[in-house]
Amino acid sequence: MNITHEETRSGGRYLAELDGHFAEMTYSRASPQLVIIDHTGVPDALRGKGVGQALARHAVEEARKGGWKVIPLCPFFKSQVERHPDWQDILR
Repeated sequence: MNITHEETRSGGRYLAELDGHFAEMTYSRASPQLVIIDHTGVPDALRGKGVGQALARHAVEEARKGGWKVIPLCPFFKSQVERHPDWQDILR
C-alpha cells in the first residue's frame, strides 16, 4: 500500500492506493500546530483490508513528526484513537 500526501494552505489529505483503488483521509488546518481530521473515505473494494487503519496510523505519525495536535471530528478516526491509548499524545 502506498500512502501519499497532498497539502493546500487550508488543509490536505492522505491518499492510500491499493490494487488501483484509492482511499483518503482529509483534514483542515486550524493553525500551524493544529489539524482537524474531518473525513475518512474507503471505497467498498478496499473495505476490510486495513486501509483506513493504515491512514489513521499515518496521520498519527505525521502529527508526531510535525509536532501537531489533532482534533478528531471524523467518526472513524475518533474511534481509532479511542482504541489506541498510545495515540492520546496527539489529541488536543
